[in-house]
Amino acid sequence: MSESATGGSGQPARDERVQSGIPRLDFILQGGLKQGGTYALMGPPGSGKTILANQLCFNHIEKSGGRCVYMTLLIESHGKMLRHLEGMSFFRLGDVPEKIYYISGYQKVRDEGFSGLLELIRTTLRERRATVFIVDGMESAEQFSSTRQAYGEFIHSLQALASLLGCTTLLISNMRERTHVEHTLVDGVLELSDQLIGPRAVRELTVHKFRGGDYLRGRHEVEISSEGVSVHPRTEVQFAHPGEFAHEQRTRMAFGLPRLDEMLSGGLPSGSTTALLGAPGTGKTLLGLSFLLEGARQGQKGTYFGFYEPPPRLIEKAEDVGLPLERYVRDGTIQLVWQPPLEHFMDSLAEQLLETLRAETRRERRRLFIDGAEGFRAAAVYPDRMPRFLSALTNQLRSLDVTTVMTDELELFQPQLNLPTPELANVVETVLLLRYVEMRSQIYRLLSIMKMRESHYDTSLREFRISRGGIDVADSFRSAESILSGTGRIREEARPLLRETAKKTAKKKPAKRRRGGKKDGGGR
Repeated sequence: MSESATGGSGQPARDERVQSGIPRLDFILQGGLKQGGTYALMGPPGSGKTILANQLCFNHIEKSGGRCVYMTLLIESHGKMLRHLEGMSFFRLGDVPEKIYYISGYQKVRDEGFSGLLELIRTTLRERRATVFIVDGMESAEQFSSTRQAYGEFIHSLQALASLLGCTTLLISNMRERTHVEHTLVDGVLELSDQLIGPRAVRELTVHKFRGGDYLRGRHEVEISSEGVSVHPRTEVQFAHPGEFAHEQRTRMAFGLPRLDEMLSGGLPSGSTTALLGAPGTGKTLLGLSFLLEGARQGQKGTYFGFYEPPPRLIEKAEDVGLPLERYVRDGTIQLVWQPPLEHFMDSLAEQLLETLRAETRRERRRLFIDGAEGFRAAAVYPDRMPRFLSALTNQLRSLDVTTVMTDELELFQPQLNLPTPELANVVETVLLLRYVEMRSQIYRLLSIMKMRESHYDTSLREFRISRGGIDVADSFRSAESILSGTGRIREEARPLLRETAKKTAKKKPAKRRRGGKKDGGGR
């Protein structure tokens, strides 16, 4: 133990922390475990306790140059455990046994009781100069205790020994009551859970106790992969206090569609968030890509974050309507981030998105297109979190000065506007609506601005067109009324004009359509 770590007096320095190196666990613990402290890690079999403890040891060796002792009180051999760990990226066989020493205490506690086990622990920790000590299988030690008091005295003696040596200790056991004697004596209690919520198997971490320090309360998502354990704090807790919003003069971020930009008084305010609502095929994706492409033409970086269309298909779709997406993807101006619609965790998706945006070292205005909000909703284990989640995520994007457009899918045909994510409209500054309307056996797409905070905007309805020549917004849509219901009616004053137009059309010879050809492009 170095003098700096002990404060020069043989005792641990005040509030010195031992970082676990496990992604975001130290953030939840507001810095890591306290040096010399004793902590309980509990959870059912399969929840990841052994992986987490070993990952902590190998990270501690690599990052802090520490030394670890891993003691098991289980019948299972160390060789079997090490074989299971060999597939983990953090595992380094070269650190065994010099830097991480595995030892069994099962036979000692069985034959000599707690006095013999404590002597073995004292001798081993001193010989190995351990800075982290793991005891795996505390339920076995409890089985050998004659009384509850005897077990409590053993925990107290172990805690005093670890504190004297400045060794941070983690006691691992299967699930048990939080009022258990072991949990009342230790400095902190961490619980790993593994449960079925509907058809999904969900692992979570909860910190129930952490003496002398602050921590993030509640349940946090846990993932286990070949990289080891990763913890994903709840987004609304992780970003409960967002940084200050950008104070630079706000500018307008245009879509590159003259009449739409005119309706928006020049474009969306920089650093704002916009909800783009519409039924399938109304053109939400193409309109969002147009927003990114206009920024790319001005030299602004853009990110596409989507769930349903892989990059090659997205590029093909854009190029079919004259949007040169591939060019800007190749030169790096636009980045495509695709998440296939599999089982994701909502907080993990938010972290990936924000880390992608923070990876840009230059502090500049960026554009973001999230296609669509239903991807987050599908990943939510607890749907009632969505309002707080979206509020925290959009606030964080604003603090990064990112101008965001986020789509959300409406039903194909519905008489009323029933938003699948009603809270989205409350947390954004602008709401754009794309709708279908049927008139005279023809289907039209309509675009309107439903809301735009702190800005003037045009409330008129415009036809939104998608063709091989590109996407465009018409001057107006004056011939219909009640179209927001999806059941447009011809206005009386427009009927003579429409009859005259119909006569002229009837006199013309109809164009011969190519077999299999398309009159109009499609868009999602």
